[in-house]
Amino acid sequence: MARTRTVTGAGIIATAALVLIFGNQPFTEWVYRHTSEDTAWGWFLRVLCWPHWAFGPVDGSSGAMRRLLADDLRALLLILFVAVILGVVSKAVSGGAGGFLLGWSALIFASALAAFLTAFIIANPTFIGALKAAHAGSAYGLFVGWIVGAATGTAKGAGS
Repeated sequence: MARTRTVTGAGIIATAALVLIFGNQPFTEWVYRHTSEDTAWGWFLRVLCWPHWAFGPVDGSSGAMRRLLADDLRALLLILFVAVILGVVSKAVSGGAGGFLLGWSALIFASALAAFLTAFIIANPTFIGALKAAHAGSAYGLFVGWIVGAATGTAKGAGS
């Protein structure tokens, strides 16, 4: 018997893969060293590595430690929030165009919410700083969410 991916599982796997592959420290450092945000490809790669994560801070300061915690927690919350959104809504979607839009919008909302919440961990947090972080998160979801949308759109619905 062939196993089919559910909309929820496909979206979670796609989101986790994006975060793990394109958000890791070596890839992120390579992108910022070797691309320019003035080119379309460089700009897209920089957006793609937005939910970056690392194993250690850039230096020993408390600000760097808080930044590390915020970045790592943001990446984890992004995956968790996508899982929650897809888990709640996916029962009504059987894949196809509905699954595509569900996956895409789930990443937009999840990334904005994860960015907003973790913005209060960094040193000297402000409400406007949290709104700007949510703005960057929603931009990530808008321009990268189609990948998660494609994964959920090609999956079978939970009721199928």
